[in-house]
Amino acid sequence: MNKSELIEQVYTHSGGLSRKEAEKIISLIMTDIICAVDAGERVELRGFGSFFPRQRKARTGRNPKTGERVLVPARRVMFFKSGKELQERLNGKKVAGCTVK
Repeated sequence: MNKSELIEQVYTHSGGLSRKEAEKIISLIMTDIICAVDAGERVELRGFGSFFPRQRKARTGRNPKTGERVLVPARRVMFFKSGKELQERLNGKKVAGCTVK
């Protein structure tokens, strides 16, 4: 599912929102998640999962084409840890409330 499909799902199941309103809601949620993680915060959506930044240390890598050693600088990366409900569903347990196939 991509962003436009998510917007369509929100619009379809909202029972009163316009497509423009659904798009604005999804965009605001995504922007708030991005800003919070960028600020170093953990964003937890119960039943779905958590988004949080982690710091990777600098390391020595290898150019696969030439075999030459290269320095890979330290950087922040985004991590996602799935929630209990999502993990159970992925492993075959039936969870109520899923309307998307």
